[in-house]
Amino acid sequence: MQKFIFTKTYVFISIALIFCNFSNAQNLNSSTPNIKGYSINKLDTLKTFLEKSGASSMMVLIDGEVIFEWGNTSEKHIIHSIRKPLIHSLIGIAVAEKKIDTSMTMKDLNIQDINPKLSNFELSARISDLLKSKSGVYHLSAAMTKNMRNNLPERNRYKPGKYYFYNNWDFNTLGAILEQQTEKSIYELFKNQIAEPLGMKDYKGISMDIDGDSKEEVNLVTIDGYYKYQKSKSKYPAYHFRMSSRDLALFGQLYLNDGVWNGKQIVPKEWIKVSMKPYSMIDEEKGIAYGMLWKLHLAENKKDIISFYHTGLEMQLLGIYPESKMVIVHRVNTEKEYNYDKANLEQTIQLVFDAKLK
Repeated sequence: MQKFIFTKTYVFISIALIFCNFSNAQNLNSSTPNIKGYSINKLDTLKTFLEKSGASSMMVLIDGEVIFEWGNTSEKHIIHSIRKPLIHSLIGIAVAEKKIDTSMTMKDLNIQDINPKLSNFELSARISDLLKSKSGVYHLSAAMTKNMRNNLPERNRYKPGKYYFYNNWDFNTLGAILEQQTEKSIYELFKNQIAEPLGMKDYKGISMDIDGDSKEEVNLVTIDGYYKYQKSKSKYPAYHFRMSSRDLALFGQLYLNDGVWNGKQIVPKEWIKVSMKPYSMIDEEKGIAYGMLWKLHLAENKKDIISFYHTGLEMQLLGIYPESKMVIVHRVNTEKEYNYDKANLEQTIQLVFDAKLK
């Protein structure tokens, strides 16, 4: 790094003060918590909790400014199911560009899978059904969890668009459709349409293919994403993203801004609006619903949104809280040996809200 020598002390102090106003999350200013209405002491309690919880990093933004940052927020690792909001942005852009029509069916798109092949019944599923996780296609898929596999309904049991079932076939196939219709890779699209306009510092768009059925270890350190193929289950790979917390925070702020960044509409506002409708209730008691590739926390009236978010392995979190003008990013590095109790995530979020000054 080039060094500069200042002869005037006040110049050095001025430059130092400028740099002190920036967090490690480039392109995001920092703010003193109490200025934004949060207790420094109570955020210290959150920090102490995180140090014992097994988390790897966390950020809290208010009004687009960082009031809390803990851990290595520049380290990239897998975000798991938070990949769904990321592709949500790319599909929205493709819809606006008229490269994707969400009323198109799997038959229209020439989508087919390995044996047992999709039936005519399943081929009637529309892109909009996949976005809502209501495709009615219960084919095996890459990166299925045990829960998905154990609870997978019988084929052709439910009509497309009628029954919510969180299945990776829908999400993986959406990735394939996006690439088919745009003729570009997911990772290239995200780099050009999201990462570069937002000024992300860690995401470079480097990806690779991985055989998910192989036991061979793969070095993921330099890549930003990978296609996980499990060809014994499906022809469509899972597309996994590796991101830093500070880049993920920028993405969350983009959605808090209704898709606008530096005065430019990056993700169509109408696309975000239509995606935040509660198309299916996941947990009536807690008011958790599913929109399109986002989970929704609803108010008691089951209409107004308290927050929209997505988790990964119930440990990672990208949460957007419009009323509080807040973005929360919480990470656990699952690429290394880790020990994290999933119950800690809910307590972590509560500690953030407990820090709000009355």
